[in-house]
Amino acid sequence: MLKGKIALVTGAGSGLGQAVSIGLAAQGAEVILVGRREHLLSQTQASIHAAGGQAVYYAVDVSSKEEVQTLKAEILKQHGAPSVLVNAAGMYGEISSIADSDPGLWIQTLLTNAGGPYLICRAFVGAMIEQGWGRIVNISSAASLAKPNPKNSAYAVSKVALNHFTRQLAAEVEGTGVTANVLHPGEVMTEMFEHIRKASGSNGDMAGWVNRVEQTGGDAPEKTVERILDLIPAEADSINGQFLWIKDGLKGPMPSWE
Repeated sequence: MLKGKIALVTGAGSGLGQAVSIGLAAQGAEVILVGRREHLLSQTQASIHAAGGQAVYYAVDVSSKEEVQTLKAEILKQHGAPSVLVNAAGMYGEISSIADSDPGLWIQTLLTNAGGPYLICRAFVGAMIEQGWGRIVNISSAASLAKPNPKNSAYAVSKVALNHFTRQLAAEVEGTGVTANVLHPGEVMTEMFEHIRKASGSNGDMAGWVNRVEQTGGDAPEKTVERILDLIPAEADSINGQFLWIKDGLKGPMPSWE
């Protein structure tokens, strides 16, 4: 399905980003793995190579405009424009009230979850438009549509910002062959989930959600891969600027802007 195409995935060293990278490589894409932790990126690359796929990695902080600019120059020179771009890098930040929050961590959560996708999309969308086809998927969260949690401000705000940024991007690329959408990946037991579990405690505001995910085993990350692959065929050309859901997820679709 993706033979001859380049896919760039952020957050590719672990969790959802790793699963997406492996899934896209299995469909024939040459995958560019981007993330902060080189040792984890190399493990993802090794898994892809062991399965006969192609992958290279670049250790980059996606919230740094300087590092992303350097990445852009290297990718376009060595590989060419990506056809598929998945922004899966993210952080949850702290579980705290606004009054008790750490300003540095709060702002860094927004920079990573919304600023990172902005910088990555800004770096490559022009080249994607020039080649006449592309799929951009930004990993969002149902938290951006839900009633506010008393101690979840930074993460939820960052995903609301990501949603609107993606809608703006979708409006700008309309009719170019490139599409941009956000996707709720389901309740996946990743490194981020483990952070939430430890931070929320047994009686925290999110304890009920944590228990439900643990009891069910959560949603398989492969569901996210399947949903992204659904966007590849020509029949999906009209899917642009939408909030997407995986199939048969633990959480059913919620009203968004469509």
